[in-house]
Amino acid sequence: MDPFSITFWQAVGMAMLCGGVIGIERELSDKPAGIRTSSLVCLGAMLFVKMGVLIDGPSGDPARILGQVITGIGFLGAGVMFARGKSVKGVTTASTIWVLAAIGAMIGFGYIAGAFAVTLVVLAVLTLFGLLDKWLTGHDVVD
Repeated sequence: MDPFSITFWQAVGMAMLCGGVIGIERELSDKPAGIRTSSLVCLGAMLFVKMGVLIDGPSGDPARILGQVITGIGFLGAGVMFARGKSVKGVTTASTIWVLAAIGAMIGFGYIAGAFAVTLVVLAVLTLFGLLDKWLTGHDVVD
């Protein structure tokens, strides 16, 4: 992971783009975990995976590092969910944070086109399914 290589900065840019696009949707929907959080989650996951891929020797297991990223993201996601009465708020935001880490991991492993495609799918889920949910229930979507 040479910080002076073009491929490193392409991965950084793609992580920021994918996270940023999803974060903009969250901001426009007035939901938590907007553009900064989304970009940083995607970027962080990408960096950890890249470091795991580059480590040589018996400790260089990218799957173990990815597992720890997933665990950390789980704690972050749990922090944005809370119960109020009989409902739980923040589940969509927590799920979005979780999938942002997966997108960042894809970029870290070199699957940049796939990561961009998944970003578009996530945008479709957040926007179109939100409209569908509103149409089916007759009220604004609760995160």
